[in-house]
Amino acid sequence: MTLPDDHDIELNAMGRTQSVAQGSLYSTRRGSQIPPNYNPARGMPINNNIHGYGLGGSGYGGGLRGRIDRFVDSFRRDDINFHITDADAIDAEAAGAPGAYSPSPGMNGSPDMNGHGGSSEHRRSSANSHYHGGRYYDLKSANMGTASSLLARELKGRHLQMIAIGGSIGTGLFVASGRALSQGGPASVLLAYLFVGVMLYCTVQALGELAVIFPVAGSFSAFSTRFLDPSWGFAMGWNYALQWIVVLPLEIIAGAMTISYWNEHINKAIFVTVFLVVIVIINLFGVKGYGEAEFVFAIIKVTAVIGFILLGIVINIGGTPSEGYIGGKYWQDPGAFNNGFKGFCSVFVTAAFAFAGTELVGLAAAETANPRKSLPTAIKQVFWRISLFYIVSLTLVGLLVPYNDKRLLGGANFADATASPFVIAIESAGTTVLPSIMNGVILVSVISVGNSSVFGSSRTLAALAEQGQAPKILAYVDRQGRPLVAILAASTVGFLAYLTDVPGQDAVFDWLLAISGLSTIFTWGSTCLAHIRLRQAWAYNNRSLSDIAFKAQFGVIGSWIGLIFNCLVLVTQTWVAISPISDPDSEPASPSERARGYFVSCLALPVVLCFAIGHKLWFRTSVIKVEEMDIDTGRRDFGRIGIIKAQEEEERRTWPRWKRIYRVVC
Repeated sequence: MTLPDDHDIELNAMGRTQSVAQGSLYSTRRGSQIPPNYNPARGMPINNNIHGYGLGGSGYGGGLRGRIDRFVDSFRRDDINFHITDADAIDAEAAGAPGAYSPSPGMNGSPDMNGHGGSSEHRRSSANSHYHGGRYYDLKSANMGTASSLLARELKGRHLQMIAIGGSIGTGLFVASGRALSQGGPASVLLAYLFVGVMLYCTVQALGELAVIFPVAGSFSAFSTRFLDPSWGFAMGWNYALQWIVVLPLEIIAGAMTISYWNEHINKAIFVTVFLVVIVIINLFGVKGYGEAEFVFAIIKVTAVIGFILLGIVINIGGTPSEGYIGGKYWQDPGAFNNGFKGFCSVFVTAAFAFAGTELVGLAAAETANPRKSLPTAIKQVFWRISLFYIVSLTLVGLLVPYNDKRLLGGANFADATASPFVIAIESAGTTVLPSIMNGVILVSVISVGNSSVFGSSRTLAALAEQGQAPKILAYVDRQGRPLVAILAASTVGFLAYLTDVPGQDAVFDWLLAISGLSTIFTWGSTCLAHIRLRQAWAYNNRSLSDIAFKAQFGVIGSWIGLIFNCLVLVTQTWVAISPISDPDSEPASPSERARGYFVSCLALPVVLCFAIGHKLWFRTSVIKVEEMDIDTGRRDFGRIGIIKAQEEEERRTWPRWKRIYRVVC
């Protein structure tokens, strides 16, 4: 017997509404018996005649009216309520009541061999340790909220793999790399992207281990809340949500400006409307619509980048119409570096912005049918994403476009595709059709990143609401498993894109970009630290590493490397913001201009600190101690790990040698 490829073996009759073992100390329970007509696959009764649950048929009648009723009904929430097991039930389980779960060493019950663990009362007092003066942050309920999310689990392995390889790649790579090239030179771009690539690879490996063990909603904020500090988790959740919320209008503006490549006089508001409607419709189709759209978008981007790499090699060797063989002459004249070490440091934030979105594969774990099987394969694809998309393509860009090319600085702002080094490299070859094709790819990328921004922000907002860190209405999930209110809330910010035709839009663009610029650095660093803390709690509770389905390839050392690298990027970016690169041809900046430049570059830093400090002052939370960490809630393999491991081992024995080697790499 082998594990099914397309879904988990459900732990109980509640289907997607529970993620932990029935009878465990962290279970969600219904207040009454499960209806006999309950359908675990859909989270609603099967009987179509029951009012409010109908899936079609006689419950609504036929014809147009029936179809309209079914469509409207799909937006309603399931009338199935859950509550967390009360204290008496926990005590009964810990005391060994009939049918109760028997705690393993290190959990609620008798202490393990090292004296760890303790009674359920100890656990409850730990969970209630964030109570101060009438204000109380319920950490246990927060963990349960993300673990028992009603989000649909419809993403398959192929969706995750394409999201990992090509998802959310857009203007950060295709357009913003031009400004990085002009500021730092080709060698700085290559080294900075390599540095951030190593940092991201370690981070994604840590994220993969966390997400496979705990495929919970709002992974980044949930992991920080569970393993670090609820206040820091609150800050990370809102930081990540704001990052993607502001990216939506940014990408739509970038798409409207890309249209100007073919017609400068066209009204951009028309295409803002088109892009916004397309993005919202895709997300209203649910996670399946998002996955299928990203699957198609990623294929287009992968094909385009591979095509550019092949074309770039041909152009470099064969030369352009005005000159012959190019080789590495632009590394000699005007040179490999520009603006020295400060130019090198200035590229970091652009590289981080370009890599942003790679971590979405971890956020999608909560809506994946079988994360234990699909996520490890997807996480391994990140290596090829870093190598193929960024390192190889940007190496060719540095060989084909000198950093002093005036077209690199000709863009109106960060998202103007006329300053794309990819387009400039193709134009230099004298071709007429290919630049338009590349701009078409940029247009597809813009829609892809906009699609990812609504997905990332809506899921994070919904998870924050489940944890009691955002208005509860944002946690509304309809019968199709869509966080409808969160999707609509995130989409409304897209209306800011209509400022694209307003005078002074560049200032608005800069401030929106400022919010998202360094946000990913905080998210990645917190993920690495959460992984380190998880391993400490895992060892404290005498859990075996063999129980972890996917282990980070570099272990805790890799997470330390990722954390240190993230801190270095944050420090260097702060330094460059305080002391920016000066233009010798212009007058020195005034104090007000320098202050504005600092906040445009580092606005995420005070935003995160304000969220974290404000939450801590209100709730008086403290850092989660290792002995208080909950390492069970949200695990889909909880209570059946032995069966799963035996099935996986049996399946691996049937693999031929080539497949075993392939699975190590991919």
